[in-house]
Amino acid sequence: MSGVLHSVLAFVVAISVLVVVHEFGHYWVARRLGVKVLRFSVGFGRVLWSRRFGADRTEWAVAAIPLGGYVKMLDENEGAVPAGERHRAFNRQPIWRRALIVLAGPAFNFLFAILAYSAVNMAGTDGLKPVVGTVAEHSLASDAGFRPGDLLLAIDDQPLQSWDERRLYLYEKALDHARVRFTVRDRDGVTQERVLDLGTLSAAEVGAGLVEKQIGMMPALPPLLAVIGSLDPAGPAGKAGLEVGDRILAVGDQPVAVWPELVAAVSSHPGQPLAFTVQRGDTRLQLRITPQDVESGGRHIGRIGAGVRIPELPPDLRVRVHYPPLAAVGEGVETTWRMSMLTLKMLARMVTLEVSTKTISGPLTIAQYAGASAQIGLGSFVLFLAVVSVSLGVLNLLPVPVLDGGHLLFYVIEGVTGRPLSERVLHWGQQIGVALLVALMSLAFYNDILRLFN
Repeated sequence: MSGVLHSVLAFVVAISVLVVVHEFGHYWVARRLGVKVLRFSVGFGRVLWSRRFGADRTEWAVAAIPLGGYVKMLDENEGAVPAGERHRAFNRQPIWRRALIVLAGPAFNFLFAILAYSAVNMAGTDGLKPVVGTVAEHSLASDAGFRPGDLLLAIDDQPLQSWDERRLYLYEKALDHARVRFTVRDRDGVTQERVLDLGTLSAAEVGAGLVEKQIGMMPALPPLLAVIGSLDPAGPAGKAGLEVGDRILAVGDQPVAVWPELVAAVSSHPGQPLAFTVQRGDTRLQLRITPQDVESGGRHIGRIGAGVRIPELPPDLRVRVHYPPLAAVGEGVETTWRMSMLTLKMLARMVTLEVSTKTISGPLTIAQYAGASAQIGLGSFVLFLAVVSVSLGVLNLLPVPVLDGGHLLFYVIEGVTGRPLSERVLHWGQQIGVALLVALMSLAFYNDILRLFN
């Protein structure tokens, strides 16, 4: 329960921060352009707290539902406006001013992401040295000539300091079915180039495990021994008496040394009692465990409710990635740009059915990531905020009525025709926009629930 509360709290903090950033963009530009702001609200629904500040007595409020927010401006379309203040009403402003005010929200999301990435780049992050550990047979990596022990130095002349660096660049190139050129130093100290052809990958294969699963290249890591690192007390292993720290030596007559061997032995015997040989300190034990029969990916596999102990990373495989201020900002701008383009490309691939809509995440998944990143540390949480901020910026610019992009579309039409859209058209546009958002949120919740059950 504490984990759930931690995730909920982290989610509320994340959403509140990003809503304030987005709405402050609208507020700040509106004030600079002379538009009167009546209310700045974080959240929707019943007002929990409010105060009025400034010459315009703008109401600053916190509402009960922390899933958004809004800035309410003086507008004749929403109520009567005194004659002396009509020049400060939003609807009275020229198109370019209204467009700037609308654009300011997403722009501040992008600016926040740039500042967040830049701050983390300057502070530095711990990473994994970009050394190839294993290369899968008949994979894209093996076809390109990668070998265990290769030190990755650069991708298309972009320096590579850690294993996960330039991952967004690879995603983008994979979506473009392009070739990328790696500069590597092999085990003999010879610098070479290896060309990786990503043309055979589909858009659906572009994801977090691109390098490891689709390309077939794993980093150099200490071996995962068959040592128990975590247990579900209600699972088969916990009930049978297995403890954290136990090392599995054999399952039945099959010796076990590393974790994948244990997983293979357990998963292939769902619902069948197995004899485990266990080393606990100086004592060797025999335990009988029946793996739970679980359906996964259309087939039945065995699980015992145990997790692996992650070994400590040796110093020679650790790196500290950090940048001086100007370079950090440059990296922040580039990362924000690439993340924005990647988001747009993935949305386009969903429309053309090249990417499954199952990749869409809702508030439940976001809350899980928020809680996990917050537990890792401040830097991880800030990076999480940056990613979500970019997503909010991009999504708000889509030409969907009720979103900022929809308002911009209306202004473009107004600019071309020379007159604003009729109330009837605006009404139906709003209805369509709301319906699309409800459908999107329903799909996101559905995906979240499926992930939880799976």
